[in-house]
This record gives sequence, C-alpha cells and structure tokens, in this order.
Amino acid sequence: MFKRLLFAFLLIMTVGVFSACGSETVDHSAAGETRIITDVWGREVEIPAHVETIVTLGPGATRIAAYLNVLDMIVGAETQTANFNILMDFNPIVHDRFSTLPIVGRGGGSGENNAYVEELILAAPDIVLAAFTPESADELQSQSGIPVVAIRYTSTGLANETFFAATRVFGEAVDKPERAEEVLTHIAAFRADLDRRTADVPDDEKLRVYAGAITFAGQRGFGGTYSNFGPLAAINAYNVADTALEAGFYEVDFEQIVAWDPDIIFLDPGNMRLVNAEYETNPALFRSLRAVQDGRVYAMPAFNFSATNVTYALMNAYFAGTVLFPEQFVDVDMAEKSAEILTFFLGTNTFDIMAEAGLFYGTITIGE
Repeated sequence: MFKRLLFAFLLIMTVGVFSACGSETVDHSAAGETRIITDVWGREVEIPAHVETIVTLGPGATRIAAYLNVLDMIVGAETQTANFNILMDFNPIVHDRFSTLPIVGRGGGSGENNAYVEELILAAPDIVLAAFTPESADELQSQSGIPVVAIRYTSTGLANETFFAATRVFGEAVDKPERAEEVLTHIAAFRADLDRRTADVPDDEKLRVYAGAITFAGQRGFGGTYSNFGPLAAINAYNVADTALEAGFYEVDFEQIVAWDPDIIFLDPGNMRLVNAEYETNPALFRSLRAVQDGRVYAMPAFNFSATNVTYALMNAYFAGTVLFPEQFVDVDMAEKSAEILTFFLGTNTFDIMAEAGLFYGTITIGE
C-alpha cells in the first residue's frame, strides 16, 4: 500500500510540473471551474464544471454509461468489460474498443474498491463514477486524487428506485440529465404497459409458474429461485416461490417444487448444464412435473450479471407475458419488442448476438 501511495504521489507531482511548464492541461479547481454534486450516498463531491472524460468502475457503472450514450467519454476499462461477455447487455458494443483502453480495475465485486490506482491515475479521467460503497469511494478518491462519484444500485426487482437514483446522479455528473430522464421515463412506461395488460386478471385464472436455475452470485441449479422475481412481478404472475419467503433469492428443495407442481417452468439457458446433471441423477423427479410432461419449460436468460441488465429484464417480462397471458400479449412479437428495447437503451439491436451466445427465448427440453 505504501508503494502505491508513493507512486500515486509522484505521478500527481509530475503532472503538476508539466502543467506548470506550459502544458494545455487545465486545472479546473484553480480556475474556479468546479461544481458540487451529491452522490447516491449523500457524499458531496467537487467535480469539474465540464466533465469530458470519465472512468466507470464497479457493478453496473458502465451499463449506465451505455444507456446514457456516453461510452465515448470513458478512457479506461475494467478487465471484466474488456472481454466479450454477453451476460452484460452493453458488452457487445464496447468490448472491441475497451480492449484497446488501459485496464484500470478488475470489475464486478460487491462495492469494494478494486481499482488499479496507478493505472487509473495515468488514464487521468476528470472523474470516476463508481458503484462502490461510500467507504470505498472515499478510499479511492484519497488514493488517486480524482473525484469519485458513487452511483451504486441494487439488483432486486426490475430497475428499482436505487437504479433511478444512480442514473440521475450519473446524468448530472456527465451533463446528460435530459437523457437520464428519458431513460427513466421509458422504463416507467414499459413497466406501466406490463402491469396494465395483466392487472385485472384474477389469481384463480392465472397459470402457476416457477422460475428456476436463476443466476445469483454464480450459476445455480434447478432449485435456485426468487420470490418477488422482477420479470414475473412486473406482469402480476402467480409465482409459486412467492408463497415461501420474503423477496429475494433462495434455494428450494426439489420436493417442494414437486409439491408446487407448476403449470409453467422458466429456466436460465446458461445454467442448463447444472440442471441436466441433476436430471441424470433423478430423472423421475423431473418427469413427475406437469410442466415437463406437457413440454411447457421455457428459457429465461439471466438478467443479473454485474448488477441488473434492464434490457434483458424487460425482455424477460414480455416473453413471460406471451407464455403466461397469451391473450393479453397477443400483439407482442419477441424479436420486434426486443429490438425496440435494445435499440433504445444501447443504440443498436443485439438480439441476434444474444441468441448466438446462448441467450434465447423459446422452449427447453430438460435432459438434452
């Protein structure tokens, strides 16, 4: 740690010397061209009045940059985002460029400071937008001398209030408040549309559904499920897992799933290796399920990876709607609806790339 701090100090001093010797670098603070921004933790951070370059760190930070159309402002990448990974919705449109940027952090994490401080200082962004805890944000700001604005949000539900708050802070920091509000307005409109279609359907007329093999802090088998699961809650579905525990992820016993005997099952196609291994161990259990017998097992791609992919979550909700409420979603074509969602948030339609990489919508046969 001492060596890092010493190295950071020397770098900062060197930058100062070059600035004093006629460099075009502008000292915003000295010129009085700063403003104060309050981040999601209530931290007041002094940042340049006009932010031109940024670094995004931590789960979900780069995603918001993609939604706000400011990816071109990023001057340093995380290891996680520089490599291709379809589980992050924005990755197909950034990994080529990010692979040429300096690597300034590990990526992912639970809000801890996992930046590479020396590399971050060399990248010299105007500010860092980090999905960090307040303590980690303070630590990195002290280590680097660069303003760190925290934009951490949680992954429960479908774009919950913490995502709205983080997006607004991000938009204010990069002078894109109008785009931030446009994004949030669209999310609210999609959620309202999903709710409107099913709000009046009586519970006794709803198909009973189980969502399993849900990715949470890693891959999960058939028993990995969620109560108050975002895409299902958005369409007022009858999620059998809601009868068990409070909102959140948990592992359910196979015997409980048999007792529930859902009409419909959704599984993450990315976790079918685990599910198929479980099937080989106890095929009779799976075959006893009504949904398996009727061929009503469907794909629901993971939407939580390095925080919530709002695009994938919305797409999952619409797909679940077409399966569980076919009359109410008769007008929805998944390819068209996905193109609408992806193009608005990311600026391009990556639906075919998703399918090629294993994130698809359709039926699944357990054991194949």
